[in-house]
Amino acid sequence: MLIVPVGALGSVLAVTAVGMPNDVYFKVGLITIIGLAAKNAILIVEFAKELWDQGHSLRDAALQAARLRFRPIVMTSLAFILGVVPLTLATGAGAASQRAIGTGVIGGMLSATLLGVILVPIFFVWVLSVLRRKPHVQQVDDDKHLPEKQ
Repeated sequence: MLIVPVGALGSVLAVTAVGMPNDVYFKVGLITIIGLAAKNAILIVEFAKELWDQGHSLRDAALQAARLRFRPIVMTSLAFILGVVPLTLATGAGAASQRAIGTGVIGGMLSATLLGVILVPIFFVWVLSVLRRKPHVQQVDDDKHLPEKQ
């Protein structure tokens, strides 16, 4: 979920650069970006976790997962971006709403995809490194602390 703000930032920057308002149509596109950025990150994290569980080091698992999932992520994201291009180029009735959705989605997907394949493995290693440093809490066996029954 750490990659979602990157996609949202790309979406906001794209809409701001074109001079469009932050309206309800932009927010619909933003919700789409949240889902797609999270999906792409989940693909990398699932593979990295699986590789880590198999005995790879944390760093190697993250890098190998990013390499394995790079092509599918780029291809699906590129197909989605190209599918939204007609919305960005819309004219006529309802064009403002279509452009708002299209511009936000293209900007968000570009940033989430281009930066996501780099940042998700970094976030994966960072988060798991922080979580592994926590001291292991042992369960207290209640029977040991009770007086013996006579």
